[in-house]
Amino acid sequence: MADVRPFRGVHYNQGTAGDLAQTICPPYDIISPHIQSELYARSDYNFIRLEHAKELPQDTASENKYTRAATTLTQWLAQGILIADEAPAIYLHDHYFGYQGREYRRRGIIVLVRLEEWESRVIRPHEGTLTNPKSDRLTLLRALRANTSSILALYEDRQQQIASVLTAKAKGEPVVNFHTANGERHLLWAISDAGMLEQMQRTLIPQPLYIADGHHRYESALAYRRERRRNQAKPSGSEGFDFVMMTLVDFADPGLVILPPHRVVRGLPPPKIEDMVSKINPLFQIEELSLNSPDVWQKVAVFLNEEAGQGRIALCRASEKNMLLLKPHNLTSMEKFMPGSRSEHYKKLTVSILDHVILEKLLGLRREQEAEALTYSYDKFDAANMVLSGEYQLAFLIGPVKAETIKMIADVGDRMPGKSTYFYPKLPSGLVFYRMS
Repeated sequence: MADVRPFRGVHYNQGTAGDLAQTICPPYDIISPHIQSELYARSDYNFIRLEHAKELPQDTASENKYTRAATTLTQWLAQGILIADEAPAIYLHDHYFGYQGREYRRRGIIVLVRLEEWESRVIRPHEGTLTNPKSDRLTLLRALRANTSSILALYEDRQQQIASVLTAKAKGEPVVNFHTANGERHLLWAISDAGMLEQMQRTLIPQPLYIADGHHRYESALAYRRERRRNQAKPSGSEGFDFVMMTLVDFADPGLVILPPHRVVRGLPPPKIEDMVSKINPLFQIEELSLNSPDVWQKVAVFLNEEAGQGRIALCRASEKNMLLLKPHNLTSMEKFMPGSRSEHYKKLTVSILDHVILEKLLGLRREQEAEALTYSYDKFDAANMVLSGEYQLAFLIGPVKAETIKMIADVGDRMPGKSTYFYPKLPSGLVFYRMS
């Protein structure tokens, strides 16, 4: 099903660009204006200038951040700051990082994947998307004709056919090996051996791929392909724009860390919050925990564990010094609040119950209000502190979604609500990228 191919990756020439730890950057969707400025100052060759260049007050339709990125790409290639590999390769990327006192390694392979429309079910999404990020990525694609940041997707390797190739390759010397200031480490190998490539491709052909992070990038790539095909007299089906760069990670990889996006709310009239709390009672069992209790966070963590049951939510309020643990009386009773077109799996998700039952039905939050009233935090302590500091009124804490739940939702052709998962850490931009031509 999945057409996976090697490619001639473009990457920094370490002899001219300098320390790679100073040149890579996060993907566009988590770069704040402050981080953007810091990355610009970090190095004259920081990848931010391609991935998410600065907007200027004098920008016009013909001179803007996208055209500047295109000019920068051309200059860096001409100057030898960026170079392209001679032989097509699949790139093995080992990403070492720490989280909550533990060390992890996430192992991925960076490949090209033939673009497929969603209807083919070869590439399967798991989350909904918004319009603005897709517009930004599409405009950048038009300007650069390159995938600057990789889509993260998941695959199954039950017989360890791919794992055996990667283990053998990782015994050799990596072409890239560096540490970043935040303690992460990146190692990269280029796999060009025909036998290794054939074994990996053969393993991936029969199965679908599941997008974990990068839905907007994939949909932008689809839109770009449609545009380019309309302007081609006889499209071959194997043009550069028919493919997109992905980093594929095994569902069973022990370094696949998925964080829950907790919901934090402000700007609501106090009576509305009081009304919500009163209406929760008939729908949820409620246990109250004092925030002054020494084991409160341990109890919250145990309560939110998905294995303990779906629909569990912890509520922190600015007006109270306690935590309310909410457990549905009956998951089936929640279905009346859900969109009728959704699958049974969707209707039982904790994030679906939170978004549709509490935020939409009980608080009355609608999509047009979310930008002002709702934000997300991927750390439960930070989410609670945003409320206790008085900056926000409510924090709704949820447990993480498991990888098998993502697969289950995608397999039935459904999508979770937006901001249901956060794969930690984000893939870096600038390690290697795909230039179409």
